[in-house]
Amino acid sequence: QVQLVESGGGFVQPGGSLRLSCAASGRIFSISLMGWYRQAPGEQRELVASITSSDSTNYADSVKGRFTISRDNAKNTVYLQMNSLKPEDTAVYYCNAAVRISIRSASSNYWGKGTLVTVSS
Repeated sequence: QVQLVESGGGFVQPGGSLRLSCAASGRIFSISLMGWYRQAPGEQRELVASITSSDSTNYADSVKGRFTISRDNAKNTVYLQMNSLKPEDTAVYYCNAAVRISIRSASSNYWGKGTLVTVSS
């Protein structure tokens, strides 16, 4: 019913930048909260940043001042601009969205398949 597709991951040197995108498609009535999570090998999945439909944002302490989350509601797309990347940022990044498929439905969480970000010299 709803698909989230991430793009923009890749290999980058420390101090570099990447911009991740996540486009939602399918049966979408509205999208409230959207966010980015990440999971490093052997680690738990953690929230990186989230953004509401009114552009209120929340960031993990480890990325504050370096990452910026934004969204384009007309395109059902959320972005994560990542600057000053560190090796500790290496992880698979997952897109998440709370989506209503109709006015009669409550929001449900959907996940993308993830995109790998590798920060290394």
